Amino acid sequence: MITTPWIWKNGEFIKWEEATTHVLTHALHYGTAVFEGIRAYETPEGPAIFQAKAHYQRLLDSAKIYMMPQPYDVETLIAATQELLKRNGLPSCYIRPLLYYGYGTMGMNPRQSPADMIIAAWGWGSYLGEEGLENGIRCKMSSWNRIDARTLPPLAKCTANYANSILAKQEAISCGFDEAILLNLNGTVAEGPGENIFLVKNGEIFTTPASDGALLGITAQSVMQMAKDLGYQISYRSISRDELYIADELFFTGTAAEITPIREIDGRMIGNGKRGTITGHIQSEFFDIVKGKNPKYGHWLTHIPKG
Repeated sequence: MITTPWIWKNGEFIKWEEATTHVLTHALHYGTAVFEGIRAYETPEGPAIFQAKAHYQRLLDSAKIYMMPQPYDVETLIAATQELLKRNGLPSCYIRPLLYYGYGTMGMNPRQSPADMIIAAWGWGSYLGEEGLENGIRCKMSSWNRIDARTLPPLAKCTANYANSILAKQEAISCGFDEAILLNLNGTVAEGPGENIFLVKNGEIFTTPASDGALLGITAQSVMQMAKDLGYQISYRSISRDELYIADELFFTGTAAEITPIREIDGRMIGNGKRGTITGHIQSEFFDIVKGKNPKYGHWLTHIPKG
């Protein structure tokens, strides 16, 4: 069971065990919540939050899409997160901000319920395992399609969207795989349940665009910039299912997944069945950046003030 001393809620720091909510909370019944997943890493200058501003801006963008109140600005949320990590004494951690409609009313109109905001943080290792980071994971093409923009907005990190991801994830695990890959309703690749997907072919790198149902991942966008700076040709384009099978390399990106190679899909070995050279290069550069070893990208890190 995860636990830390403090959680931030509605502008105050409260004890972990006191961070409770009513069973008739609107978001619990209707999925009316938006969230972010953020990581902080240990660096030579102390803990640093990766892409804090981008993550919190996306949280506010998600709220805007769902017409939710936005009671705090980006700067306030960053400052609250810095203080939370400081109080909890976390050198590295996973951070979960959540803006949700709380206890007030039931029914399809949530606006008579208060908009509550929490930020929690706890120590969390690699989402898909250290073995996965090193040697890659096995994936299954899901029988579930990624949500479509005509049904729910894929660009919003709304809790309701992730019921779709949970179905795909559970199916993959029950079939003996580590993770799923979802197609969109047009039959082209969208993303993983909680990750963007990148394909490497003949030295070029491709990833799926938002128009194909992919979330605009903060880690994915960071990888796009890193790869360009490293001299790789990288671009957005639609990717077919069979292109995945014959890729030279594949990898997932995401706050939780970080940079995770894919070594197999549906029993088909990807490349040589190991972490590819380009994937390894990008992965190594990524961890150098988030751990404060590459000053060129120091502006992507928000450090925790000392004292």
